[in-house]
Amino acid sequence: MNRSLLFVTVLVIATCGLIYELIVGTLASYLLGDSITQFSTVIGVYLFALGIGAWLSGFIDKGVPQRFVEIELAVALCGGISAPFLFATFAAGANFRVALYGLVIVIGSLVGLEIPLLMRIMKEQLEFKDLVSRVLTFDYLGSLFASLLFPIVLVPHLGLVRTSLVFGLLNALVGLWSTWLLAPVLGSVTRLRVKAIIVSVLLIIGVVMGDAMTSLFEEHLYNDEVVHAQSTPYQRIVVTRSHRGFSLFLNGNLQFSSVDEYRYHEALVHPAFQAAEKRENILILGGGDGLAAREVLRYGDEVKKVTLVDLDGAMTKLALGALELAELNGRSLADPRLHVINDDAMQWLTQTDEHFDVVIVDFPDPNNFSLGKLYTTRFYDSLKQHLAPGGAAVIQSTSPLFARKSYWCIDTTIRASKFETRPYHVWVPSFGEWGYVLAGVGEGSLEPKHPLPGGLRFLSDDTMPSLYQFPKDMDRVPAEVNRLNNQVLVHYYEEEWRRWN
Repeated sequence: MNRSLLFVTVLVIATCGLIYELIVGTLASYLLGDSITQFSTVIGVYLFALGIGAWLSGFIDKGVPQRFVEIELAVALCGGISAPFLFATFAAGANFRVALYGLVIVIGSLVGLEIPLLMRIMKEQLEFKDLVSRVLTFDYLGSLFASLLFPIVLVPHLGLVRTSLVFGLLNALVGLWSTWLLAPVLGSVTRLRVKAIIVSVLLIIGVVMGDAMTSLFEEHLYNDEVVHAQSTPYQRIVVTRSHRGFSLFLNGNLQFSSVDEYRYHEALVHPAFQAAEKRENILILGGGDGLAAREVLRYGDEVKKVTLVDLDGAMTKLALGALELAELNGRSLADPRLHVINDDAMQWLTQTDEHFDVVIVDFPDPNNFSLGKLYTTRFYDSLKQHLAPGGAAVIQSTSPLFARKSYWCIDTTIRASKFETRPYHVWVPSFGEWGYVLAGVGEGSLEPKHPLPGGLRFLSDDTMPSLYQFPKDMDRVPAEVNRLNNQVLVHYYEEEWRRWN
């Protein structure tokens, strides 16, 4: 047996095993939300299952090389179909969590069997201390390789379904390769090779049909026809179309519907422009779809410069190049006054020394800790340092009806950063009742100083006062301040929205 090739086998096994774990964790976060909880539980159950597999390996006394190849093929099949299986289970409305953790236990147990069996096969080739050190070294190297490859290459370019199928195929080919590598100790190999070829052919068919399967699953997840879908290092972008118009989803969460987005974006932008003394230098954080920028540019020559900071370059590229979306946003991202920066908003704020007259904060809802950091006192303290004298900021702040405590937590947190605030809300049919917080520095800083621009479809000077009035079921409730070290907002948000899902 070639020892070097056996260590390469260990490397491939470790890489594939971690890739399956990352796929399941990512898919659980995509479909269930709350990435911290999903990844934590998936990793915990997977590591537990590895222990089960290692324990079970002790009961295999005969035909160890044959069992190793068969287990390798079982891992290939289970891991390869993991993403299609979970998508199909979710779309069918079956008990997704049972399927999720059942699959993690099966894959983890099988992977946990592989390394102990391979070490027993190799024990005649090396002394025990060298065997353990080298096998574990290649095992950990495979894990590192997988952790780097997954977010940088695999998810953006292959997507979750094809990634699982491709690595299942890789596992199957390792199983087939092992029938030659371990031939001296395998005896008859014909049946094993036939099994390996059958599994490989099935997975090749899956890889070829990967895009079609992904489209089929997503059509079941969304009510309307999926016309665009892509995975980026940061999120899954899906655009759907119906007879009413089109909608944008990020990681399965609706961002806007073209039929009523004007209500949301007019309410997001214009109250802050009314309150700001000057409207020359504008900052938009988030808003990669260009719709907030469209409203900003209604102010014509008064606006001299717009900086838009959005993490995902794929989103801003889509907003610039996709015909329907570019028409909806008025080709705002092509305006020469607008400069797009693809960066983390929190990091970018710490690196710029500019001051802005109006800041529009249009982040997704704080449904996980990576988004929750953008709603903390740390972020608002930094934001305050970049607000020009007499400037105004506005923060989209989820629903004061469906997530009442979350909404007032955001307002409380902004106040804790020494802002004056003026909460308000509007009705957006696609979302329901939606809330914002207007923020400025100094008493009286948020009083309207300018009229609304012409051409608005929703807001008017007569109706503006009603935005700031809250009925009893949406009025202020006590809430803690959201800080980086507690992220209470994410917990509020999960608890409140869970009641409506």
